[in-house]
Amino acid sequence: MSKEFDILVIGGGPGGYVAAIRAAQLGFKVACCESNPYADPKGEPRLGGTCLNVGCIPSKALLHTSHLFAEATHAFAGQGIEIGAPKIDIAKMLARKNGIVEQLTGGIKGLFKKNKVTFLPGHGAFVARTDKGWKLGVGSEEVEAGQVIVATGSRARHLPNVQIDNKIVCDNVGALDIDAVPGKLAIIGAGVIGLEMGSVWQRLGAEVTLLEAAPGFLPAADVDIAKEALKIFTKQGLAIHTGVNIGEIKTGQNDVSIAWQDKDGKDLRLDADRLIVSVGRIPNTEGLNAAAVGLELTERGQIDVDEHCKTHLPGVWAIGDVVRGPMLAHKAMEEAVMVAEIIAGQAGHANLDLIPGVIYTTPEIAWVGKTEQELKAAGIAYKTGKVPFLANGRALGIGAPEGFVKMLADAGTDRILGIHIIGAGASDLIAEATVALEFAGASEDLARICHAHPTLSEVLHESALACDKRALHF
Repeated sequence: MSKEFDILVIGGGPGGYVAAIRAAQLGFKVACCESNPYADPKGEPRLGGTCLNVGCIPSKALLHTSHLFAEATHAFAGQGIEIGAPKIDIAKMLARKNGIVEQLTGGIKGLFKKNKVTFLPGHGAFVARTDKGWKLGVGSEEVEAGQVIVATGSRARHLPNVQIDNKIVCDNVGALDIDAVPGKLAIIGAGVIGLEMGSVWQRLGAEVTLLEAAPGFLPAADVDIAKEALKIFTKQGLAIHTGVNIGEIKTGQNDVSIAWQDKDGKDLRLDADRLIVSVGRIPNTEGLNAAAVGLELTERGQIDVDEHCKTHLPGVWAIGDVVRGPMLAHKAMEEAVMVAEIIAGQAGHANLDLIPGVIYTTPEIAWVGKTEQELKAAGIAYKTGKVPFLANGRALGIGAPEGFVKMLADAGTDRILGIHIIGAGASDLIAEATVALEFAGASEDLARICHAHPTLSEVLHESALACDKRALHF
């Protein structure tokens, strides 16, 4: 006899495990299946998806280690700290990263147990519709569920005719396990992953070159942020080329050669010890048996859903990277809670217009809402408040004076339309910005809120004041 559940969640990444936990909190009998190949100590697939296993969490661990190394190498002496030339133990760095991953992924199983979520190891796929909902295969067994939430995530997009071995030529998985500092590292793609991984290895001593196909740098970011970031990253030592056409890639036993054309059409070649391919991600829909049950996909291969993540099939929902919107873990978690609450008859909500974006370089980059170029294209009159971290005592005290906060507000109503940050602590400062936009706040609202002194948050406060040309410290 098949196991029966009120809700089956397919996929145990940030969207999937949060959907399962929230649904269980709401009183449903819930199961979550996962077939991630990264085995935990018990030999079962690991929960946590790409984010916890080979994405957000391990990359931030490496970024932190490399940041400390760079600080010790370049910044300590200026603060009167003498330690001599630091050395990096890559094996220990990777072991620390792996330990964090194991701790967090194992913790999800503890959360499942606490919330009475059944974990089903195995690949989930639709079999048929039933009177009670859906029959699905999970590994070698069949289960039945009244509602199904698809949260199968995404995987790295690969280039045609380029073999990824995750040794010489890596995607995001191999990039996190490079076991020695490359003399020369090539990266195809200067987006979030490319910049973060490039920063890790550049700080540790690699000569890093990024080749980006887009004509401009960070086209999704505000134009001023992108311009400042390019200047800072170039000064740090990252060689960034945009408007590139990639040609033939030849892989040797210990090296790789990339033929490419620059934006002027000049033929060039880049020889490197390692290559990271970071050209976006594609949704995981293969193996769901979607066609057999009529689950519709978009032209991009994503599952077609409405604004509440409901598919056209009764009782079938999809969330996270496998549907429209930014491929971000926190976006998936927002949709997860929304869907669980809607199934329970509550008013679930996820505002895709206010999903903050973050790049964990040094300095960090974060934004929420509209960019200046989007407002210009839409013909919206706006005013700007832009204040540098150089004017902030806390930023100077911690040795992080680079960057600025830029606030965009409606010229007529003063409602904040977008906030863009490049600087220390941007990943945390963006939370206040998101709250302000979510509550339809005006720049005056933030300007009239007391911010602790001395803190980095004062730069956000000053940018609000600057929208009305009344900044006090700049």
